[in-house]
Formats: sequence, structure tokens, C-alpha cells
Amino acid sequence: MSPIAYIAIIIAATVVLFVWNKLPVVVIAMATALALWATGVLTIGQALSGFGDPAVIFIASLFVISSGLEATGVTAWAGQLLIRGAGEESRTRLLLLTMGLVALLTALISVNGAVAALLPVVVVIAVRLKRYASQLLMPLVFSAHAGSMLALTGTPVNVLVSEAGMDAGVGGFGFFEFALVGVPLLAGTMAIIILFGRQLLPERNGATMPADFSHHARTLVEQYGLATGIHQMRVRGNSPYVGMRSDELVLAADSGLQLVAIQEGDAAGPLRRPVIAEGDRLLVRGEAEAAAAFAARMHLAFRDKVSAGDSEETLFNRSSGLAEVVIPPRSGLIGETVFPGMVTESGDLIILAVQRAGTEIAAQATRDTGGIVLQAGDTMLLQGTWKALDVHLDDPDVLVVNSPELVRRQAVPMGPGARQAVAILIAMVLLLATGIVPPAVAGLLAAGAIVLSGIMNVEQCYRAIGWTTVILVGALMPLSTAMVETGAAKLLAEHLVNLVGDAGPMALLAGLFVLTAIMGQLISNTATALIVIPIGIAAATTMGISPRPVLMSTAVAAAGAFLTPIATPTNLMVMAPGGYAFNDYWKLGLPLLIWFFVVSVFIVPLIWRF
Repeated sequence: MSPIAYIAIIIAATVVLFVWNKLPVVVIAMATALALWATGVLTIGQALSGFGDPAVIFIASLFVISSGLEATGVTAWAGQLLIRGAGEESRTRLLLLTMGLVALLTALISVNGAVAALLPVVVVIAVRLKRYASQLLMPLVFSAHAGSMLALTGTPVNVLVSEAGMDAGVGGFGFFEFALVGVPLLAGTMAIIILFGRQLLPERNGATMPADFSHHARTLVEQYGLATGIHQMRVRGNSPYVGMRSDELVLAADSGLQLVAIQEGDAAGPLRRPVIAEGDRLLVRGEAEAAAAFAARMHLAFRDKVSAGDSEETLFNRSSGLAEVVIPPRSGLIGETVFPGMVTESGDLIILAVQRAGTEIAAQATRDTGGIVLQAGDTMLLQGTWKALDVHLDDPDVLVVNSPELVRRQAVPMGPGARQAVAILIAMVLLLATGIVPPAVAGLLAAGAIVLSGIMNVEQCYRAIGWTTVILVGALMPLSTAMVETGAAKLLAEHLVNLVGDAGPMALLAGLFVLTAIMGQLISNTATALIVIPIGIAAATTMGISPRPVLMSTAVAAAGAFLTPIATPTNLMVMAPGGYAFNDYWKLGLPLLIWFFVVSVFIVPLIWRF
């Protein structure tokens, strides 16, 4: 059997397995690469060469950048801007802002990253504004597909077509060159959704809606009776507390205040030094008037006007947060004695309050009064830096009610490291836009900066990478190589050219669009692009035209994955929270796909000449 026949069988089997959807896509992709080796079409080095390709490295680095922006609250900040700007009445303004924001984020951090970051935000908006999630989530995803054509980093397909252009000797595409078609694609997508979305989309909500953590701090503060009772005071240079040992600091009984904790400077963590210094902060509990009088007497910096939200802001901010934990049965903490204000064994967290059966236990308990003996089912409110909460609550002796990381990502806009993350993103975009270094190098430098700046550690970076996408691209890249080397791409291209006959190069674009769009609804658009790109380049060579418009047209067709939920991971991502059925996608997706066809066949050749 000839190598071309083997490739035909392998491609057919791959497509059928993708459509069957019973095996993990990474298994199918790896089986495809191994089949190319087993049939002798490629050597083992060629069959596995995709995993070392610069495009794969760049795609993996984008996942790290995306997660860094989400982890530092940059996307939460963007979401809050969205809520404030959208208002409560205008559906059009809400949709325009949502679609514009996700398109911008997609251009910078990829479709998967942008949709994953904004999905919980949009669902929360739907809950707050009493709108159907189904009316917002599909526009979110489809606008992300259009936004993926605004910049090189929008989707792996953009990277692939740019690399293919360089391999073909016609040059890659500039970082923002994609925007020449991306802007009309996005504008048309927005117009179609605004005009026809209400009629073409169902009115449903998902069976389960994500929790809204935007008021999480207020809920905890009120639940544990701290709403108007926690105040933070900074030690001034002339305070008598400067130089005093921390274990000697006792508030006078007639002050009406209780010392909760001593924090070290601006670190928001418990004091580790043996003595108190200027700039350290005291957390005290009591009435605002008593706290103000005490601060004046002891030369402590304290705001005279205290609002109802002060406790919330004091305990829950960019530097520090709150976490609620439950003592489970058989916990090693059962029988341990604790008290409000106690620092945990790690020295990084403060116990603010303890409740039993929903009722606070002995708020005035101290070490001297014997404290509180923990029982199974007790809950504790802990306070500390976000890093300390993340590190020390991964403990089998406690059950965390809500993950501090999830809370921080949604409720703390522009948190610790946000400015560094934005600066890293801007630097990467500048490197990509100017072409000073190859895309893979720019991505690796940015990902390395994320680690070195302390935004994420190496383990978190590993978890952030979408390994399914990385393996899928790396394993299927050799298929494209095999099609070129065996002549299969040239053969298919010749058939396609013969099919379009004398209709000209625009008919070629139409044929390639239909082929790409049909396959892209059934299997990964990245996998589709890897199959179609060599066919398109070979067809362009046969017809004697430039491959550049063919490649860009292929990228547009691959982005039009609208008709089924299995077309892309993001389509599937919104299916449950939006309450969508399989047949809901094509109703809005078909008009959008027609618009993508118009742009791909008629507008692309006006910008990149044949």
C-alpha cells in the first residue's frame, strides 16, 4: 500500500474517532502520530517532532500568561468594569461591553483563557441582573472566536498559519496583521448577535450556577459578628508600644476593646519579630468611639470617620483575605485549645472567630481564660495573606468552605502581582509586535517572568497549561508534514483545483472554507487547520498564486466553529452553565458562519492579493 493510501486511512480514522467522541482527544492524537510511524510514512523522530516545535512551546506559554492574569485579579478587575459599565437596563450595552471585552482578552491570551476567565463573571452578571445565562454565554464564546482573529496570540491556528507562511517562503503574518480581517469579523458578529440574538438564543439557565463571591467578605464579617467591630491602627513613632514585646501588650480592661492581632508592617501577616516597631498594625475589636479614643491616647494612626464597611476592608483587601474552615471528624485539631486572636502553628494565620452550630463561642476568650476546646463541626474564621491562605489550608485537619484562590480571583480586582502581570503582558505583546525575537522566545520570556516575579510558582504553571491542546497540536503536526512529504497534499490540492476549474482563486478560497468549516464543526479547529494548511499551500502553488490569502482564509474558516458544542473546548465550556442543548448552537452559529464565509472569500483577497 502506498504512503498516500496510508495517510488517507489514518486521516479518515482520526476524523471518525474525533466525531465518535468516545476516546480522549489526546489518545486519538497520539495514536495518529504513532500510526504514521508504524506504517513507515514517517520515522519516529519525525512522528514525534511536533512536541519540540516552536509553535507548541509558544501555545503552552500563553496558558501560563493567561493564568497569571487571572490569578492576580486582572480579569476580575476587567469584570468589575464590565458590571459598572453595563448597568442594569440596556441589553445592547451589556452585550457590546461583554463581547468587546472578551474579544480584546482573546486577542492577547487566547480563546480558552479569555472565556475561562470571564465565564464566571458573566454568569454572576446574569444572576445579579436577573437575565438568562443562555442569552449571554453563547455571545461570549462566539465573540471570542471572532476576537481570536485580532492578533497572533488569539488562537493556535494563527500561530500555525504564520509559521506555515514562513515555511512556504512568503513570510509570516505580523502580530496585529490579523486585525485587518478580525475587525470586520468582530463587527459583523456583534451586529448579528445584537439584532438577532434574542430570537435565536434560548431563554434558560444552567442546572447549577457558580457561586457569587463578590460580597464574600461582607458575608463572613456579618456571619461572625465582626461587621462593625474590627479596626486597624498603625503604630506611630511616638507610641509607647514601640519597642514593647508583643506578648506584653495588653489592652486596659476599661478600654472596651479586645486585641485581635498584631500585624507586621504592611505585610498583612502576623508579627514575627519579638518587639513592636513603628509601622506595625494592631487589629482591635470593639466600638468605633472607644477605638478612636484609645488610638488618640496611645498615639496610633486611626481614621476618625469609620464606615460600616471598615471591618470588611480591613480584613479583606489586596494583601490579605479571609477563609472559613470546618473541623471534620477525626481531625487532629479536635481537643486543641484556641482563642480569637491566636496565631496558628505556622505563624502565618490569625484565628478571628470560632463558631459552634452557627453561634459564636466566647468572643472574649483568651489564653488566660482557657480558650476554646475545638470539637468536630466547629468553624473557624482565619485571616492572613493570600499566599499564606493558599499554602496552609491544604491540610487534611480542616475542610475549606470556599477556596481562597477562587474567592481571590473573583473578588479581589488587581490583587498582588497585578501590575507585574500587566507589565509582563505588555512586554510580550511588544516583543511579538516588533518581531525582535521569535514568538516562542517571547512566550518563554513572559512565562519565565511570571515565575520569577512570584506571581505563580512552577507547579502552578504546570497546572495552568492546557495539556490537551498542547498534546493535540504536537501530536497532529507530523500529519501535516507527512501530507507534504508523501505528496498527499499536492494530490488533494490538484483535485480541488480541478474541481473549481476555471472559476479562479476565489472559488479555491470558497472550497477550502467549506472543507475547513465542515471539519471544524466535528473535530478540533486546530486539528482541522493542520490538515487543511498543506492542502491550501499546495493548491496555491499549483494555481500560481500567493499562499498568503489562502492561509488567512483558512484561519478565518477555522475560527468559525459555531455549529456544534464539540467544535471547540469553549463551546463545550458554556453548555452546562448556559443550559444549552446540542441543537441550540447552529441557530445563531449559521448566520455567523455565513458572515465568516463572506469575509474569508471576498474581503481577504482585497487585503492580501493573489
